Amino acid sequence: MCGIVGAVSSRNIVPILVQGLQRLEYRGYDSCGVAVHAASLNGASGPKGGLQRARSTSRVSELMDQVQADHIEGGTGIAHTRWATHGAPAVHNAHPHFSHGTGAGAGVYTGDAPLKPGRVALVHNGIIENHDELRAALQAKGYEFLSQTDTEVIAHLVDSLYDGDLFEAVKAAVRQLHGAYAIAVFHKDEPQRVIGARAGSPLILGVGQGETFLASDAMALAGVTNQIVYLEEGDVVDIQLGKYWVVDRAHQAVSREVKTVNAHSGAAELGPYRHYMQKEIFEQPRAIADTLEGVEGITPELFGDGAYSTFKAIDNVLILACGTSYYSGCVAKYWIEAIAKLPCQVEIASEYRYRESVPNPKTLVVTITQSGETADTLAALRHAQGLGMTHTLTICNVATSAMVRECQHAYVTRAGAEIGVASTKAFTTQLAGLFLLTLALAQTQGRLSDEEEAAHIKAMRHLPAALQAVLALEPQIIAWSQEFASKENALFLGRGTHYPIALEGALKLKEITYIHAEAYAAGELKHGPLALVTSAMPVVTVAPNDQLLEKLKSNMQEVRARGGVLYVLADGDTKIENSEGVNVIRMPEHYGVLSPILHVVPLQLLSYHTACARGTDVDKPRNLAKSVTVE
Repeated sequence: MCGIVGAVSSRNIVPILVQGLQRLEYRGYDSCGVAVHAASLNGASGPKGGLQRARSTSRVSELMDQVQADHIEGGTGIAHTRWATHGAPAVHNAHPHFSHGTGAGAGVYTGDAPLKPGRVALVHNGIIENHDELRAALQAKGYEFLSQTDTEVIAHLVDSLYDGDLFEAVKAAVRQLHGAYAIAVFHKDEPQRVIGARAGSPLILGVGQGETFLASDAMALAGVTNQIVYLEEGDVVDIQLGKYWVVDRAHQAVSREVKTVNAHSGAAELGPYRHYMQKEIFEQPRAIADTLEGVEGITPELFGDGAYSTFKAIDNVLILACGTSYYSGCVAKYWIEAIAKLPCQVEIASEYRYRESVPNPKTLVVTITQSGETADTLAALRHAQGLGMTHTLTICNVATSAMVRECQHAYVTRAGAEIGVASTKAFTTQLAGLFLLTLALAQTQGRLSDEEEAAHIKAMRHLPAALQAVLALEPQIIAWSQEFASKENALFLGRGTHYPIALEGALKLKEITYIHAEAYAAGELKHGPLALVTSAMPVVTVAPNDQLLEKLKSNMQEVRARGGVLYVLADGDTKIENSEGVNVIRMPEHYGVLSPILHVVPLQLLSYHTACARGTDVDKPRNLAKSVTVE
């Protein structure tokens, strides 16, 4: 979830470091910083100069102002955006962290004394589980702790192990770390050298012309280099001017493939839109079209070589995901069981890996993740594999991610970079990929006729046009948002495949407006939630014209009888009319089994415009991060 950028170059690397942080802002952060070796320019070598650093709890743009004001320059440096885990968002907890030598005595920094540069500068993503034990041992050696972070522990640990070779010190240090980490570190006595290491958190190597880079995401290096090495679990890398070395978890020298990766920085340009979330909502017709490009018919090979054999070998499906991706999996459960006739279970990834379950080697384990680096989902996948469930497939938006590399099969969606923390186009493209998976499974099971296949393909091809028509409802949704802006609670209702859509709508409202919102299967109203209904709580209802419509209408009457005010997204032929306490927006057309992909879009727009009306930070909501690479 945090961002790392590092570099060794013969030019001033600070603008590239800061620009890299700006490209990683979409991940979410509450502080940022940069550190350089002051003697690392113009071929300098030896223990000359010292370490320079700037840190801020403001935006990266303000960090750049601070860097320029302090005249911080260097050819070797590291930079970081932090999402707080250990220690509050504060300057003294921000990365990079410096070691502080020995003999200073134990203690915790309170912010009253100026920070003094040390020998080691380090940035870190992840969580070190044994930081308390390491901290106690380092304090006993005389190291002074100026922050509440687990990261400072690593900086002191590397310093304590340093004996003239930073590569060896880092290799020794990571042997003592328990947990997840991606680190980048440099030392005052080695001006043109940065060491990186990863386990459980992503880290990549960028190969430039006479310069070398580290980053947590290829997007950070867009426009700088497209030659990328994806470091593997346990790797330690030594980068210097125009060269690098990699060792694996056993600290044996290895060669990792250099790949050409075009991480288009243009995807991060806001253009005419007010926020990235708004831009991404309106990109959904294009994102769906791109995701379905080249799909002329249904075949298991859409999911990679050998998928037919895998699909024939399985008799049930297990979906693992978190957050919005989990809700897309909940929709897919309805599809897979209704169309492919296969039992399907959906699990929250962070819960699945910590409970006793009954493994079935004939299970298709499906992971869903936008980034492909979601820590809980990766860990859940590995747990399932460890239980003997080796048939694996991912629906993912990043072709080069760890998830795609670790699964047997994949369908890579083409949503493009999603900058806003609240997911929109990634969700709808996941649904598109999951529907293709449903059809491929149904075909393999002999449950998809040629006529049904043709009808489904035709409907999917029409999705971009149908989404454009839904987006045209924006003015009506803006009117609703003005009423929602003054509320502090909301209820969302849906049935069948639209119950997960109600859950997703409530999540969006919570994420960016900070309005407390809950979603229920509408039939559950009378089993408790109806007690909450008053005229002060808007009740949003997803009302497609399906087999559950009449049941849903009865649930709506239960709300009206208690004085509740309904906001209904209804298909045109549902015969639900505007009346006192009933506000209706009519969807352009009924879209059958694919209706969830259309009905979620007005809920995205409602959350977006309500957030705008309330004046919240739409793209960077408080306490949240985009890419969740820690537990």
